[in-house]
Amino acid sequence: MDKVPITTRGYAALEEELKHRQQVERQRIIQAIAEARALGDLSENAEYHAAKEAQSHNEGRVLELESMIARAEIIDVSKLSGSKIKFGATVKLVDEDTEEEKTYQIVGEPESDVRSGRVSIGSPIARALIGKGVGDTVEVTTPGGGKSYEVVDVRYGG
Repeated sequence: MDKVPITTRGYAALEEELKHRQQVERQRIIQAIAEARALGDLSENAEYHAAKEAQSHNEGRVLELESMIARAEIIDVSKLSGSKIKFGATVKLVDEDTEEEKTYQIVGEPESDVRSGRVSIGSPIARALIGKGVGDTVEVTTPGGGKSYEVVDVRYGG
């Protein structure tokens, strides 16, 4: 069972979602199944089938979350430092073609969310950035073609 790196914040979010699914969603779905059963014939009861499908989805996600939590290797980003990019770094990049600035934090797979500026350690951009420092140029192959970025800042903490 491979360990999966994750930030303290990401681990807390996984635990919170697991708790919500076990204590809130599970109870809500059980209630929905009971109400649908009270309506009679289960073979043609759309509410019952929808509730059972929701139950299956919820329980699958619970198992997935339990697995991620069991394999998590929690890394406290606030204790990291250095000038080279590694897991947990917040990196400011400038697109060499458009001069557009982008800021990303390199995080674990379970907590990645590009729209929030968190990219997975396994993503093409993170793999290209690992080991680089301020002033370095990185080439990243994206679905839209190759991109070239200059690293302008590397921070750790929080």
